[in-house]
Amino acid sequence: MRRATLSTLPAVAVEPEPAIAVSRLSLTEFRCFARAVLEPDARPVVLTGPNGAGKTNLLEALSLLTPGAGLRGARLAELTRRQAGPAARWAVAASVETARGLVDIGTGLASTGGEQRRVVQIDGRPARSQAALAEAVCALWLTPPMDRLFLDGAAPRRRFLDRLVFGFDAGHAARLAAYQRALRERAGLLRDAPADPAWLKALEGAMAANGVAVAAARRAMVRRLGRVLGDGVGPFPGAEVRLEGSVEAWLDEMPAVDAEARFAAALAASRRHDGEAGGAAQGPHRTDFVVRHRALAVPAAQCSTGEQKALLIAIVLAAARLRAVERGAAPLLLLDEVAAHLDAEHRAALFDAICASAAQAWMTGTDRATFAALGARAQFFVVGQGRVTAA
Repeated sequence: MRRATLSTLPAVAVEPEPAIAVSRLSLTEFRCFARAVLEPDARPVVLTGPNGAGKTNLLEALSLLTPGAGLRGARLAELTRRQAGPAARWAVAASVETARGLVDIGTGLASTGGEQRRVVQIDGRPARSQAALAEAVCALWLTPPMDRLFLDGAAPRRRFLDRLVFGFDAGHAARLAAYQRALRERAGLLRDAPADPAWLKALEGAMAANGVAVAAARRAMVRRLGRVLGDGVGPFPGAEVRLEGSVEAWLDEMPAVDAEARFAAALAASRRHDGEAGGAAQGPHRTDFVVRHRALAVPAAQCSTGEQKALLIAIVLAAARLRAVERGAAPLLLLDEVAAHLDAEHRAALFDAICASAAQAWMTGTDRATFAALGARAQFFVVGQGRVTAA
């Protein structure tokens, strides 16, 4: 098959690529599940059941196959089933079909010397860090709290954008973690002044190197999105996207090596201010991901609730399409209650786009009738009372 190029994406129908697909998911003492096992095929998965049944818990487990704290951002201890004993530890294991073949992933809670941490195994071998997961699995998600993404502060938008970047740059997670670690350590040194100048310089050098790399990866992602978001997908609107941040602005003006030097100099010059305020006045940790509704020519924050949700769906669909073309496999899509407030036209368009991309989308809802348009293109499971059964 001749693979489509980015320049042809908006106008040319692309044959579905292979997708990342979970063929087996096993949970142990996770949230409301003492034990649960699902063995789906590569089709979209629909999870139905009453509110509180545990549907979102299953999506959260899948989100932990990628770096980070999952789609809820929960603390590690919160994931262990409440009714389990004090010695219980949650675990999630999955067999995942990827572009490079079947990958077995395990992650869970471990306790060493009274300190709790998350451990990861890939194909039976311990991973050095969570960042290794980005090389195996890419997952994008939408949850009801994200309906406020354009109304709240910039931090959730940065996390949303970073999640998109993970699917294209496996090293982004490690660089982001290294930047945040250096940022915290520098803030601690400045708070406990007088600080060792040599150690401060080393930390600021690490912040500059990793921060510019993080900004460059985000910038590349936004440019990719801008090429395909144009007219939208069916009834989902087109969007204009950009970044607002000092480091990104420097990269527009100069080579990355010069941006690193400028960032390091800015950090050194602001030590006194940063020590008093905490954190750092400049850097990619303050960048904002800005979205505008193209047809209405207004910022996303000024759109109606329905228009904002449609914009989010359009961005996720565009990122999934890009991922399929550029990396040879559509990502996992975790869509929590995403269809509940869509009209019939938008639901049908969403389902058609998912099936056209060949993505294994995991969707939740209280009413199976909401997903009737999928028919045999999807597989259905019922969630309730700590169990998952095929419908």
